[in-house]
Amino acid sequence: MKAQDNKNEFQVATLAGGCFWCTDALFNRIKGVISVVPGYAGGKIENPSYEEVGSGDTGHAEAIQIILDPKTIPYEKLLEVFWHTHDPTTLNRQGADTGTQYRSVIFYHNQMQKNIALVSREKIKKEGLYKDPIVTEIVPFTNFYEAEENHKRYYEKNHDYPYCAIVIDPKIQKLINKFGKEVKEEYK
Repeated sequence: MKAQDNKNEFQVATLAGGCFWCTDALFNRIKGVISVVPGYAGGKIENPSYEEVGSGDTGHAEAIQIILDPKTIPYEKLLEVFWHTHDPTTLNRQGADTGTQYRSVIFYHNQMQKNIALVSREKIKKEGLYKDPIVTEIVPFTNFYEAEENHKRYYEKNHDYPYCAIVIDPKIQKLINKFGKEVKEEYK
């Protein structure tokens, strides 16, 4: 499915903000998000595996592909959530996760998304939310490959796993605290 400029149709957004277990769990909780699929974006080989991407040799980022209803969650608001739920100032890392696969990237699908992404990045810079420079890439979408089945809805299937409790739970709490109005009722 391609992202549409028409506000009456669903849109596609592709974002990378560190581990896709985290971003999948966060964005599935947002009103107007129809679906979230974790996978690999922006790399140079077709259909990479988790292990290949983890080697850092493929050029892919762990990413999520979101189908959204722009009448409920405009792309601008989706990016606001993105900027506030990961650290866009750390190059090729999020917390203890390190490597190019954990870089911060907005893969835009059309000129509208590119313009919105550039404006939103400038807004975050001006707000002074982060003391360090933002290193998030804003690049054209080229490819996306779905992750293996065991990575889909990982948080929901492995909530008791220490990584989920230590890393994802605080991000979800931050999401609820900052964007409570945008969170689906069943997740509050």
